[in-house]
Amino acid sequence: MLNLGKVAEIRKRLLFTLLMLAIYRVGIFIAVPGVNRDAFNQFMSQDGGGLLGLFSMFSGGALQQLSIFALGVMPYISSSIIIQLLTVVVPALERLKKEGDQGQKKINQYTRYGTIILAVIQGFGLAVFLESASKQGGGAQGVVLFSSWGFRLVTVLTLTTGSMLLMWMGEQITDRGIGNGISLIIFAGIVAHLIPSLIQTASLSDVAGGELQTPTLIVIALIVVGVIAAIVFFERGQRRIRVQYAKRVVGTTMYGGQNTYLPLKVNTAGVIPPIFASSILLFPQMLAGLFPNSGMVEWLQQNLVPGNTLYNTIYVSLIVFFCFFYTAVVFNPVDVADNLKRSGGFIPGIRAGKRTAQEIDRVLSRITLGGALYISAVCVLPTFLQSEFGVPFYFGGTALLIVVAVALDTVQQINSHLITHNYEGFSGQGGSRARARRRA
Repeated sequence: MLNLGKVAEIRKRLLFTLLMLAIYRVGIFIAVPGVNRDAFNQFMSQDGGGLLGLFSMFSGGALQQLSIFALGVMPYISSSIIIQLLTVVVPALERLKKEGDQGQKKINQYTRYGTIILAVIQGFGLAVFLESASKQGGGAQGVVLFSSWGFRLVTVLTLTTGSMLLMWMGEQITDRGIGNGISLIIFAGIVAHLIPSLIQTASLSDVAGGELQTPTLIVIALIVVGVIAAIVFFERGQRRIRVQYAKRVVGTTMYGGQNTYLPLKVNTAGVIPPIFASSILLFPQMLAGLFPNSGMVEWLQQNLVPGNTLYNTIYVSLIVFFCFFYTAVVFNPVDVADNLKRSGGFIPGIRAGKRTAQEIDRVLSRITLGGALYISAVCVLPTFLQSEFGVPFYFGGTALLIVVAVALDTVQQINSHLITHNYEGFSGQGGSRARARRRA
């Protein structure tokens, strides 16, 4: 860990990353013009958060504050996934993807255009929802100070600009910081949300005058530690397929003949499935503002509540679907089999080409099912504990999954930078050997 301060470039990258994240956290408290933030906070408190609270968690509390960053980076993430899906079905985008850096630059530009379109749509939907909720009265009465097309246009412009600024900051962190800019922005928002959850949980102790006994809180702490350990285990988990390369002689030199492995991650889809599943389950809340008198929308809003059986069933089904769907998009067994065949590699006992692709697909499908069940268990566990046992589990499973996964990935990125400068990660090993080589 001490090696972080010994490399000037890494110090600059870390400071730049912290600066961008600090600007993001400051922007959380800049409100959209024409709204009453206190009234909306009261509405969120009375509603118990629900799915709106879950979406607010992804934005680091920006939605609850009706901030300029209320949409967060969700428009960018959605646009990125949509573009990735289109590269599979649109030949022109597929050709761009295979053109290397130049093609990737064009795809990134299309992703930015898509972000603008989605931010405008989501911003308009949020503006209409706020107007409708304000007119209905109740806890949301007085949220919108002036209800007109002027408010809608200002809200759309403000939220779209905020989303584009977050997208730019994420790209800058990726290029000039320690990497994974968009993921780190989500990470910072969730961590800021978890700190009040820790304080709230600690306040429930009987020592602090709360209702829960200390042993119950100890059990909650053990559950949190166990969930984190499970996330680390599965995120690091791989299924390695043995690959052997044929020997070939070029002149007097023999090439190939070595054995290697094709690593397949247990959770190839990452944190995308729970994020997308949560976004889909948020639609009834948005539709309730657009169609307040619809019986179907009202029924969905009342029944799709985190913790009940219907919600958990749909949530788990969506997570499993997106795990398989997104894995199929980002990992193509046919392309991998063709690359192995061109490089002279093969799986022992499996014929190269189509049979290799089928074998890879078979193994990938089996471990993806395990990964989908693991993600579903982590995401549903908190709501299950709250509804079935009344345990106040304030640490959302989706939040823990994102925080631990991003932390592991960030540590990997920092280790890569350290290894580039002749250091071997946080352990400090190799530093003396590097200095000895320089002295020599």
